[in-house]
Amino acid sequence: MASPGRQNPPSNQVSVSSIKSTLKAYALPLFLLAASVFYQLVVLPRNFPPSYYDVLGVPKYSSIEEVTRAYEKITSKWNSSVEVPPDVDLIKVQYAFELLTNQLLKRDYDIYNIDEHFQVLEKVKESAKHIAEVNLPLIEAASFDPEDQDFGFISSQNFLSMFEDDKALLLQIISLGSNHCAQFSITWKRIVTLLNGVANTGVVELGDVQLAVHLAEKKSSGQPFFRNGLPALLAFPPGCRSSSCLYRYEDELSVDAITDWLATGIVNLPRITYYSKESLVHNFLVKSKPHLVKVIFISKTGERATPFIRQAAKNYSSYATFAFALWKEEESLFWWNMYVTFYFFVLYSLSEEVLSPVCKFLNACPLIVFSPFVPSYILLQTGLQSSFSLELGCDVQGYSRAGTDTKIWYCALVAGRPSQELNKMRETMRRVQEKLTNNGELDTDDQEPMSASAALALKQKRLTFAWLDGEAQQRYCSFNIHSEDSYETCGPRRSMTDVARLFIVRYERNADNENLDTKKQTNNILHAWYHTEADPVSTLVAKYNGSTEISEIIRWISQTIKDGDTREIPPFKTTAPELVPEDPVWSHNSKKFISSGKNMKQWTSSLKSLLSDYLGDPRIGPSLLLVALMSSGLIWLNRSRSTQSSNQNESNQLKDEDKPRRSRPRKDPNQLIPPSITDLDPIDAQQMPFSDSDTE
Repeated sequence: MASPGRQNPPSNQVSVSSIKSTLKAYALPLFLLAASVFYQLVVLPRNFPPSYYDVLGVPKYSSIEEVTRAYEKITSKWNSSVEVPPDVDLIKVQYAFELLTNQLLKRDYDIYNIDEHFQVLEKVKESAKHIAEVNLPLIEAASFDPEDQDFGFISSQNFLSMFEDDKALLLQIISLGSNHCAQFSITWKRIVTLLNGVANTGVVELGDVQLAVHLAEKKSSGQPFFRNGLPALLAFPPGCRSSSCLYRYEDELSVDAITDWLATGIVNLPRITYYSKESLVHNFLVKSKPHLVKVIFISKTGERATPFIRQAAKNYSSYATFAFALWKEEESLFWWNMYVTFYFFVLYSLSEEVLSPVCKFLNACPLIVFSPFVPSYILLQTGLQSSFSLELGCDVQGYSRAGTDTKIWYCALVAGRPSQELNKMRETMRRVQEKLTNNGELDTDDQEPMSASAALALKQKRLTFAWLDGEAQQRYCSFNIHSEDSYETCGPRRSMTDVARLFIVRYERNADNENLDTKKQTNNILHAWYHTEADPVSTLVAKYNGSTEISEIIRWISQTIKDGDTREIPPFKTTAPELVPEDPVWSHNSKKFISSGKNMKQWTSSLKSLLSDYLGDPRIGPSLLLVALMSSGLIWLNRSRSTQSSNQNESNQLKDEDKPRRSRPRKDPNQLIPPSITDLDPIDAQQMPFSDSDTE
């Protein structure tokens, strides 16, 4: 019974609001239920279409004999006119029969779900009007013999032997029954040729199931597959020996694209830029460092630089900078008039270190080398840098080029800022080095006495010639020259004067003292710290103050080496400043590329592939349904508890309203309030007098 004064809402309004609140509460379970149904009825059938075994009505992985019997049974019904199927069904059955009776194609389909001829089936279904117009067989057999192609096949037995060196490894996954692999064989041979010396290559056939499954990607069901079909290319970077760090190629199957991907993304080689005739001077010759030799390749095809050339650009980045230019017949006169003068000079000076391996690989020298200095001063002499100072034997932390047993060795350095004076001195020292080399090849009796000591040291690799950039290596240059006018050679240019100086650094390694230092135990902290920080070898610097005559320089070098080998010089250890490392421009871009491993396009492709892999997981539909049921049960439980508590509160409230209210006694507002000490004095009040003392 409704209480007086209360008005119940209409029943239709209650039902509508109740339905809305229920739908709102169960929105998430309903959405999950709809997603589960959509996945099971739409998404899953697309990811798991009927197999060719289903077309023939035989169990999966049936033998070739069972497939043949099923095909003959179906065609016998059609030939007897018992059943007249559509032409599309005839084509499907014929295609399934040809695929599953080919031993290689059946193997690839059963294990890796590879069906590279499905486009033929779709094309036939779209173009053929009648079964009589279809040319049989639908599948053409692969026409290539691996023995004729000379493939370097890798098996699971010799797979680990491919990682014996530190080179990258490029693998091609093929099937002997694949037409795509047969067509790609010529391209692969060209790629192998271009990668010779840069990376190892190999071919894995799907018949080696153990190795092929190890290299394949895995679906959620555990089935191995190759996302882009065959041939599949994958690469192991240097130092990588497991499938967790390999990279998969997912781009165009061309020589240019594949070699560029491997050289840039895997081997971390620099890219060599193409320049036009107009931009070559301003963007390459002018902006390049003045002390580097400029190497220009002329290309007729416009392809990227081969990995071998890019490897050379990386190895010789301290000596030279490389560029490409596109050959045009109408510009041939420009190239000839501009650079032919420098070509022969550089062939003479560079053939030993740069051009020899390049020309040997290309069987020609289709390149032009240009230096902004006068041709007679063109020189590719080793510049002293931190990256290879140990190899040159010009580092206090290293050893001589003659070996670790050498006690005394020398490094002749020409220091100066990049200028005309420095290049003149470098040219002079090149001639000195050539003369000492020629003199060292003669017999002892035929050698010139004034150069005998220097020629012998150069022949024994105890003498190294190099040059030093005094501006970039200011501390190292000032430390060795150590004079009042060192600013003319070292550091930034302060005046118009640039002076190139020659000096020899003598290195002496005392093995006895080193052993003593390692065995010696000391309690003196300062002494221990001093010996720890000092260089492991003693150095002595001799500066040349003579003329630029070659004979005089040779005489001075020879006398310095003779005195250094024969005299007892007290060892003096100090701490030489380190060389400032030079980081080439290309290393920033390449390191950034390989560190991330993927650019935005690759990330998008990987995300799309990952999403498609997860959508093909048959466990998604049941999982969504289970989550929907659990969430709906949890929501129902919470709503039931809240309804019970609200009903109980409402009943308690109704009971309270039905109880009679007690009347409380009300106080009379006119009732007198008892007086307090804070009230005014009464009318008849008197104050008692007090005496002056406490006693009467």
